[in-house]
Parts: sequence; structure tokens; C-alpha cells
Amino acid sequence: MSPSYNPSPELVRTLRRWQTPALTGGLLLLAISVAGGFFGWPDFFHAWLIGFLFWQGLVLGCMAFLMLFYLTGGAWGVVTRRTFEAATRTLPMIAAFFIPLAFGMPDLYDWAHPERVRLNHLLQHRSVYMNPVFFLVRTAIYFLIWMVFIHYLNRWSADEDRAPAGQPLKLARLSAPGLIVYVFTTTFAAVDWAESLQTSFYSTIWGFLFVASGCLTAIGFSILAMWLLGKRAPMSQVLRPSHFHDLGKLLLMMLMLWAYFSFSQLLIIWAGDLPHEISYYLPRFGTTWGWLGAALIVVQFVIPFLLLLNMPLKRNAAILSAVVVLVLFMRYMGIVWYVLPGFDRAGFHMSWLTVVAPLGLGGVWLWSFLGELGKRPLLPLNTPGLEAALVHETE
Repeated sequence: MSPSYNPSPELVRTLRRWQTPALTGGLLLLAISVAGGFFGWPDFFHAWLIGFLFWQGLVLGCMAFLMLFYLTGGAWGVVTRRTFEAATRTLPMIAAFFIPLAFGMPDLYDWAHPERVRLNHLLQHRSVYMNPVFFLVRTAIYFLIWMVFIHYLNRWSADEDRAPAGQPLKLARLSAPGLIVYVFTTTFAAVDWAESLQTSFYSTIWGFLFVASGCLTAIGFSILAMWLLGKRAPMSQVLRPSHFHDLGKLLLMMLMLWAYFSFSQLLIIWAGDLPHEISYYLPRFGTTWGWLGAALIVVQFVIPFLLLLNMPLKRNAAILSAVVVLVLFMRYMGIVWYVLPGFDRAGFHMSWLTVVAPLGLGGVWLWSFLGELGKRPLLPLNTPGLEAALVHETE
């Protein structure tokens, strides 16, 4: 085992130094959010749901990229693998983030109001599936399935450091069905947590849209993490411009996939003149929410897309990270656009809680992530192709 791949003492001190303000700031912001909830619980639960969807998507996106790496290989996965693993091990924290939403169901979902169900034939028709008890049972099942996959992905990866024989094959065999299960469970979870916010809306692309969104967030986060880790040993001795070039290409791919799903959903619904489905877009484009929709098109897709076509930019870690910051901010605004117009149909409105609660959840999550990141070597010690990945170059 090569000790040079363990976090350097300087990096360990830095991680611990970042943990304290992350946890302190996160808990403080969450306390302020809860206090603000006493002046308006609906705004609190809307904001909490937005934060939950953002961080949950990031964690599951990291799990998906781990599985993708085990099936395809590549130098990008070797250098980012331990960052993805550390992120996936925070899933119990994400499950804890869901708990307040269980108490906020009546403020979020029409189907959680018995009196509204009695007055609405569609809600009555759905009540066998969309009811509070079964909703919570399904959520528990989703998290249980994800935790099983994450447990074995991390356990067998750690085993590979000690005894590499057979571990890559086991990880690949787990990842093949794992990616399929990930897409299905994420689809069902996205329908439960986000699509059912609007009673009359249906979309067969909804789950794929959330898969793409989560993976886009995950690959963006990994680029930021590599840039920051690359400032200190051991990653400063490992990361090359070619690694960031590969990650930049993955970012571009996920950006295009997100745009494709988003446009496909809009095109099919609008061209088909489907009355129930169009009701989803009317407040989002027919009011001042339309400005945010236009910003998602231009700032979330067009500008990063054009920038990422530039090869020297993708090889420059600092500039690529600046593009990532823009993309991640717009991913947060994209979730705002998914959630809030269903409640504020007259036009753009964001409570201060919409900013504070997601930031608070992010601070607590970051504390957990940094703690997990320092527990293992930052590179998989015995993975096939490690040496080739360390000298990786892109033509």
C-alpha cells in the first residue's frame, strides 16, 4: 500500500478546518430557517424540499457515476472515485433531511389533504397510490435500496485496497443492474417528491430529467472537489490538465442530456396541446416566472455549452471550476423553477427561506462529506489501470 496516496497531514488539517465552519454555519442557517417557519410553514417546507432535492440529486448522481466508471473505466474515474464514494456515504444524512418533509406533506401536496381528496375525482382515483402512509413507505424503500448499493460499492472498493483479486469484476457486476435500478427508483422518487406537487401534471420524461439533473450536479461538484484537492498533496502530484479535460467533456455531455430531456418534455407537451400537461408550463412561461425559464435556457445551457466547446478551457482547472459554479447555481434555480411556480402561480416570488434552508442543508452535508473524504486514501490503491491513469494524457 502506497502511503503517498493518503491525505497529507496538511490536507487533513484543511479538511478539519473546513468542517467546523461548514457545520456551524449550516446549523445556524437551519435554526434560522426553523425560526422563520413559525411565521410561514408553507414557505419553510417549500424551501426545505428545494434543498433536499438538490443535495439528494448530487449524492445519487455520484453513485451513478461510480457505477458508470466500473462499467466503462477511464482515468477520470480513477482520480474522482474516492470523492464520489465519500459523497455516497453521506446518504444517511440525506435520509435524515427528508424527515421534516414527512411533517410538511399537507403544505406540499394536495393528495395529503383528505378534504381536497374528497372534492377532487382525480385525487380520489390516485388515493390508493398517493396517500401519506404509502408515500412514506415508498420513500423508505427507495433509501433502503440506495443504501444497499452504496454499502457494497464502498465495501468492495475498500476490500480492493487490501486484496484486489476479483473486486473489479464484483463491482462491475453490481453496477450493471445498479444503474438500471438507479434510473427506476429515481424516476419513482421524482414523481412522488416533485411531480405530484401539481395534481394534473403528467410527464413520462420526468424521471429522466431528474436523473440528468442529479448527474449534472454530481459531475460539477466533482470538478470543484478535484480543483480544491489538487492544491495539496497527494492530488497536487496526480491531477493533470488531461483529467480536467475528461471531466469537462463529461460535464458537457450531462449538460446536453439535461437540455435534451428538458426540451423534449416541453416540445411534446406543447406540440400535442395536452391541456393537463400544459397547465404545468402556463405559470412558468405565462408569468414573470418565464424570466427564470429563459435564464435556464441561456445561462444554464447556452453559455456553458459554448464555453465547454473550448478545449483549453476544459484543461484549465480554475476556469472550468468557474463554469461549474455557474452551472451549479443554475441547477439550484432549476429546482426552484420546478417547485415554486406550482404554489406562486401569479408570478416570480422567492422567500428568503428559499435561500437560507438549502444553504443550511448544504453546510451540514458538506461537514459530513469532508469527514468521509478524509477516511480513505484519495486514490484507489490497487485498481486496474491506476498507473496508466496517473500518466494520462489527452491528444
